[in-house]
Amino acid sequence: MSITLPGQEQGRPELQKAIEEIVGAGVLAVQLRVNDEQGEWVGGAGVRELGRSAGSLTDGHFRIGSSTKNFVAASALMLVAEGRIGLDAPAGDYLPGFGLDRRITVRMLLQHTSGIFSHTGELYEDGTVVLGVPWRGKEWVDKRFHTYLPEELVRLSLSKPARFAPGSGWSYSNTNYVLARLVIESVTGRSFAEELRRLILGPLGMTGTVAPGTSPEVPEPHNHGYYRYEDAGQEKTIDVTRHNPSWVAAGGDMISTTRDLHTYFSALMGGRLLPAGLLAEMRTPEATIGYGLGVFAQDLGPDGGTVFHHNGATIGSAALMYSTPDGRTTMTAGLTYVDDADMSIAPAFQTAQQRLVGAVFGGGQADPARSAG
Repeated sequence: MSITLPGQEQGRPELQKAIEEIVGAGVLAVQLRVNDEQGEWVGGAGVRELGRSAGSLTDGHFRIGSSTKNFVAASALMLVAEGRIGLDAPAGDYLPGFGLDRRITVRMLLQHTSGIFSHTGELYEDGTVVLGVPWRGKEWVDKRFHTYLPEELVRLSLSKPARFAPGSGWSYSNTNYVLARLVIESVTGRSFAEELRRLILGPLGMTGTVAPGTSPEVPEPHNHGYYRYEDAGQEKTIDVTRHNPSWVAAGGDMISTTRDLHTYFSALMGGRLLPAGLLAEMRTPEATIGYGLGVFAQDLGPDGGTVFHHNGATIGSAALMYSTPDGRTTMTAGLTYVDDADMSIAPAFQTAQQRLVGAVFGGGQADPARSAG
């Protein structure tokens, strides 16, 4: 189903076809919003709940996974603009209790160049896996309402060897963003949720976005996400829409809607949240994988040009958030699915990105496969 909105000149059947193909590849539901020179297109495909016939929502709430990191980075940079955080100051100056390496700066946290072990575990180049907090299988299911304190996650990470010397490499670490959020809370004396409302949600009129902390709730209305796992040799599938997201914390705990993600990312990329110099800093990628400060820069070639994005996936739910450099063309989407420990949905998730990016921006490939959060 799709909604025709004022100013829309055509039905955009290619967009509806793309999201229906994604559902055909194994995703339960897709909500898509596209804003471009043709106006605004909103559509949905799939089902709201497993085993039910009710169709997908088109503007429901969903967990946005690592798209959270872009909100944390933008909030930190807005505090840099206010003179309250030094981008190249040692992060330990704001968080003296952890004994952080003095070479680790706030910039390194936001760019994943700190070398800090990720509390959700690490996959090393030689194939070695070092586990962190549980986020797969029956162990995660049994602890899905458990509360992890951010300080606990940081101390777990710091108990592991660093992946490299600060600033000498790149490695995606959820703990970098746990620390970045703690920096925000340290310098303001307020919770991240409060600062997010002050800096972004309130000024932009975003009413569907939540930094939930330890709350397991997803605001209504929402599609449902699921998890498949083995228990005593039997396969079980459970609804995991409700769970305590403190296991991933600032690495990927937020909830939003396609409308709010469009409002936010269009404003950010259009220069309405950050001074031009800091926006340029955010969008300057390091060489390894094209990651700036909480955002990926991607060259789609002559047909598509440059787009900026930060997608995210968490247990049973994912978000896509893309924009052109001027913020005038955006694509935001929420996906829900049946997840599992093998991340078997990952190929369909990558295919979803490729198809939608091609349909909206005219080319390109997906960014690398998901990390936890």
